[in-house]
Amino acid sequence: MSSAISDLTSHTGYWMRMISNAVSQDFARRLASEGVTVAEWVFLRALYDERSLSPSLLATKMGMTKGAISKLADRLLEKGLVSRTEDETDRRAHHLALSVEGRAKVPQLAALADANDAEAFGVLSAEDHAELDRLLKLLVERRGLSSAPVD
Repeated sequence: MSSAISDLTSHTGYWMRMISNAVSQDFARRLASEGVTVAEWVFLRALYDERSLSPSLLATKMGMTKGAISKLADRLLEKGLVSRTEDETDRRAHHLALSVEGRAKVPQLAALADANDAEAFGVLSAEDHAELDRLLKLLVERRGLSSAPVD
Protein backbone atom coordinates (compact mmCIF):
# COMPACT_ATOMS: atom_id res chain seq x y z
CA MET A 1 0.00 0.00 0.00
CA SER A 2 1.47 3.36 -0.95
CA SER A 3 1.00 6.42 1.15
CA ALA A 4 -0.05 9.65 -0.48
CA ILE A 5 2.75 12.04 -1.27
CA SER A 6 2.39 15.77 -1.34
CA ASP A 7 1.98 17.60 -4.60
CA LEU A 8 4.74 19.99 -5.68
CA THR A 9 2.40 22.94 -5.47
CA SER A 10 1.59 22.22 -1.83
CA HIS A 11 5.05 23.50 -0.80
CA THR A 12 5.72 27.16 -0.05
CA GLY A 13 9.23 26.67 -1.41
CA TYR A 14 7.76 25.77 -4.79
CA TRP A 15 5.93 29.11 -5.00
CA MET A 16 8.90 31.05 -3.66
CA ARG A 17 11.19 29.48 -6.25
CA MET A 18 8.73 30.20 -9.05
CA ILE A 19 8.62 33.89 -8.16
CA SER A 20 12.34 34.08 -7.38
CA ASN A 21 13.27 32.55 -10.73
CA ALA A 22 10.99 34.90 -12.66
CA VAL A 23 12.14 38.04 -10.82
CA SER A 24 15.82 37.03 -11.00
CA GLN A 25 15.69 36.14 -14.69
CA ASP A 26 13.93 39.39 -15.56
CA PHE A 27 16.54 41.35 -13.61
CA ALA A 28 19.42 39.44 -15.20
CA ARG A 29 18.05 40.32 -18.65
CA ARG A 30 17.77 44.00 -17.72
CA LEU A 31 21.35 44.02 -16.45
CA ALA A 32 22.61 42.13 -19.49
CA SER A 33 21.28 44.95 -21.67
CA GLU A 34 23.74 47.18 -19.77
CA GLY A 35 26.60 44.67 -20.11
CA VAL A 36 26.59 43.64 -16.45
CA THR A 37 25.77 40.39 -14.64
CA VAL A 38 23.87 40.12 -11.36
CA ALA A 39 27.10 39.25 -9.51
CA GLU A 40 28.81 42.29 -11.02
CA TRP A 41 25.88 44.49 -9.99
CA VAL A 42 26.09 43.26 -6.40
CA PHE A 43 29.86 43.91 -6.44
CA LEU A 44 29.40 47.44 -7.83
CA ARG A 45 26.64 48.23 -5.34
CA ALA A 46 28.77 46.96 -2.44
CA LEU A 47 31.57 49.34 -3.47
CA TYR A 48 29.28 52.31 -4.10
CA ASP A 49 29.09 53.41 -0.46
CA GLU A 50 32.83 52.97 0.09
CA ARG A 51 35.83 54.98 -1.03
CA SER A 52 37.72 51.74 -1.57
CA LEU A 53 37.91 48.28 -0.03
CA SER A 54 40.42 45.48 0.10
CA PRO A 55 39.28 42.32 -1.68
CA SER A 56 39.09 40.49 1.66
CA LEU A 57 36.80 43.12 3.21
CA LEU A 58 34.66 43.15 0.08
CA ALA A 59 34.47 39.34 0.22
CA THR A 60 33.30 39.52 3.82
CA LYS A 61 30.76 42.26 3.01
CA MET A 62 29.35 40.22 0.12
CA GLY A 63 29.61 36.80 1.80
CA MET A 64 31.83 35.48 -1.01
CA THR A 65 35.28 33.99 -1.26
CA LYS A 66 38.32 36.12 -2.03
CA GLY A 67 38.78 34.08 -5.22
CA ALA A 68 35.27 34.89 -6.43
CA ILE A 69 35.89 38.57 -5.65
CA SER A 70 39.14 38.48 -7.64
CA LYS A 71 37.37 37.02 -10.68
CA LEU A 72 34.62 39.63 -10.49
CA ALA A 73 37.17 42.40 -10.00
CA ASP A 74 39.11 41.26 -13.07
CA ARG A 75 35.95 41.34 -15.21
CA LEU A 76 34.96 44.76 -13.92
CA LEU A 77 38.49 46.10 -14.41
CA GLU A 78 38.29 45.00 -18.06
CA LYS A 79 34.96 46.81 -18.39
CA GLY A 80 36.46 49.96 -16.86
CA LEU A 81 33.99 49.99 -13.98
CA VAL A 82 36.46 49.50 -11.11
CA SER A 83 40.05 50.44 -10.38
CA ARG A 84 42.73 48.64 -8.40
CA THR A 85 45.37 50.50 -6.41
CA GLU A 86 48.30 49.29 -4.33
CA ASP A 87 48.07 49.65 -0.59
CA GLU A 88 50.40 52.46 0.49
CA THR A 89 51.65 50.55 3.53
CA ASP A 90 51.77 47.00 2.11
CA ARG A 91 52.79 46.60 -1.54
CA ARG A 92 51.43 43.04 -1.57
CA ALA A 93 47.94 44.31 -0.83
CA HIS A 94 45.59 46.34 -2.98
CA HIS A 95 42.25 48.12 -2.84
CA LEU A 96 39.30 48.16 -5.18
CA ALA A 97 37.21 51.22 -5.93
CA LEU A 98 34.62 52.28 -8.46
CA SER A 99 35.99 54.11 -11.45
CA VAL A 100 34.28 57.32 -12.58
CA GLU A 101 32.37 55.20 -15.10
CA GLY A 102 31.44 52.64 -12.42
CA ARG A 103 30.23 55.33 -10.02
CA ALA A 104 28.04 56.80 -12.78
CA LYS A 105 26.68 53.37 -13.74
CA VAL A 106 25.49 52.30 -10.26
CA PRO A 107 22.49 54.70 -10.11
CA GLN A 108 21.45 53.56 -13.60
CA LEU A 109 21.60 49.92 -12.53
CA ALA A 110 19.79 50.72 -9.27
CA ALA A 111 16.97 52.22 -11.33
CA LEU A 112 16.74 48.92 -13.23
CA ALA A 113 16.57 47.06 -9.91
CA ASP A 114 13.83 49.40 -8.71
CA ALA A 115 11.86 48.98 -11.94
CA ASN A 116 12.23 45.21 -11.78
CA ASP A 117 10.98 45.18 -8.19
CA ALA A 118 8.05 47.46 -9.04
CA GLU A 119 7.08 45.28 -11.99
CA ALA A 120 7.32 42.06 -10.00
CA PHE A 121 5.62 43.22 -6.81
CA GLY A 122 3.56 46.19 -7.94
CA VAL A 123 0.44 44.03 -7.92
CA LEU A 124 0.65 43.91 -4.11
CA SER A 125 -0.80 46.61 -1.91
CA ALA A 126 1.77 48.63 0.03
CA GLU A 127 0.74 46.76 3.19
CA ASP A 128 1.04 43.33 1.56
CA HIS A 129 4.42 44.24 0.06
CA ALA A 130 5.67 45.41 3.47
CA GLU A 131 4.36 42.22 5.09
CA LEU A 132 6.03 40.04 2.44
CA ASP A 133 9.33 41.85 3.00
CA ARG A 134 8.95 41.46 6.78
CA LEU A 135 8.30 37.73 6.50
CA LEU A 136 11.15 37.12 4.07
CA LYS A 137 13.58 39.09 6.27
CA LEU A 138 12.41 37.06 9.27
CA LEU A 139 13.13 33.81 7.42
CA VAL A 140 16.55 35.07 6.33
CA GLU A 141 17.37 36.09 9.90
CA ARG A 142 16.18 32.80 11.42
CA ARG A 143 18.26 30.82 8.92
CA GLY A 144 21.31 33.01 9.55
CA LEU A 145 21.68 33.82 5.87
CA SER A 146 24.11 36.59 4.98
CA SER A 147 25.57 35.96 1.53
CA ALA A 148 24.34 38.28 -1.18
CA PRO A 149 22.30 36.34 -3.74
CA VAL A 150 24.24 36.58 -6.99
CA ASP A 151 22.91 33.70 -9.06
